[in-house]
Amino acid sequence: MKVALIGVGQAGGNVTERLARFDADMGFEAIQGALAVNSAEADLESLQFVETQLIGADRVNGHGVGADNELGTEVMQSDIQQVLDGLDGRVTSTAEAVFVVAGLGGGTGSGGAPVLVHHLQQIYDIPVYALGILPGRNEGALYQANAGRSLKTLLREADSTLLIDNDAWHEQGESIESAFETINERIAKRVGLLFAAGEAVNGVGESVVDSSEVINTLRAGGVAALGYATEVASEDSGENITNTMSVARQALLTGTSLPDATTADSALLVIAGQPDAIPRKGVERARRWLEDETGSMQVRGGDFPMDSDRLGALVLLGGAERSDRIEAFMDRAREAKDAQEAEATDHAEEFADDRLENLF
Repeated sequence: MKVALIGVGQAGGNVTERLARFDADMGFEAIQGALAVNSAEADLESLQFVETQLIGADRVNGHGVGADNELGTEVMQSDIQQVLDGLDGRVTSTAEAVFVVAGLGGGTGSGGAPVLVHHLQQIYDIPVYALGILPGRNEGALYQANAGRSLKTLLREADSTLLIDNDAWHEQGESIESAFETINERIAKRVGLLFAAGEAVNGVGESVVDSSEVINTLRAGGVAALGYATEVASEDSGENITNTMSVARQALLTGTSLPDATTADSALLVIAGQPDAIPRKGVERARRWLEDETGSMQVRGGDFPMDSDRLGALVLLGGAERSDRIEAFMDRAREAKDAQEAEATDHAEEFADDRLENLF
């Protein structure tokens, strides 16, 4: 799948950098162009695999918007033509989709990404998707409220929004810094493999997945989620039927970017590994199981030939917004917004008393 990437904000730029590096290291050539956009100059300086663009210099002087996503929206609106001009040559005629990547809890990403998606939709006739990263439960009320507002807007503007929950892909007990490193690496591997599906870089499978199946799965719109799992492949092809079922179950039930999201309008199952290790019967059995588990009759399945001693499963869900995880997150975002509004009360009013004169 040939894609163009635009990372917005600190998290968006870092994930875009990791994706571009993973794609280059693997030789997939799925990413046709990558750009990182930010209002904080320091966050752009560490990026090496992507082109960078500073926005909002006249408003925040390269210091970022300080988690103010309304200011992030204004900055992107003001400099949108500059960003679109920067995409010249990066969204090529071979690109089959554009992905706007952003952390939804901060300022530039959560405020700027929906603006950028809106304008890209006016220009390109290929799908414009969002890859949004939800803040973890412990990242503070401001980040929860920002993400709730950003997600609500993205779902209206993007053709589909692939969500990664920060609580999903890291180990318990990790520090915040190392957790982000782990999450970014895992996003790069999983999403990078999804982009590469159909490239057939090592051999030819019986039923190779191509980009149209990814696009058709995401056509349901709304929220998308991505699951991943892997096991050592057996030398006995018969045993690999069981292994294929096992990795498919793990990918959906314990390995998704949005934990507990199993109900979907559509789904795609990709089994990756050596072509002669991928059992046709196992792929078909896992695909039927996925139909039952998701409640969808639009479940596609296929192979991704790779030079590896393992069998891997990617499960892409489209139209997964009815999940309990999304409901729980939006409840958390609403509570955070209410708490913010309560704190914004003018405490001076509590001391209003006509019997007392003001000091000045």
